[in-house]
Amino acid sequence: MEEIKLREEFIKLGQALKAAGLVDNGVEAKIEIQEGNVLVNGEVDTRRGKKLVDGDVISFNGQEVRIVK
Repeated sequence: MEEIKLREEFIKLGQALKAAGLVDNGVEAKIEIQEGNVLVNGEVDTRRGKKLVDGDVISFNGQEVRIVK
């Protein structure tokens, strides 16, 4: 499982998808999130601005990424 290290106290969902290389740009992130293709801690979340903190796991397209402090 890939990890994204937090630089601040949180990272937004759209930014995390880009940082992990799961999408190419913010527009693609927005579309995938709004269509319900992204899971946060096992549940669909359609908020691009969802704040992710230490321990959160995002799942997209068969890949998982953990947010770590």
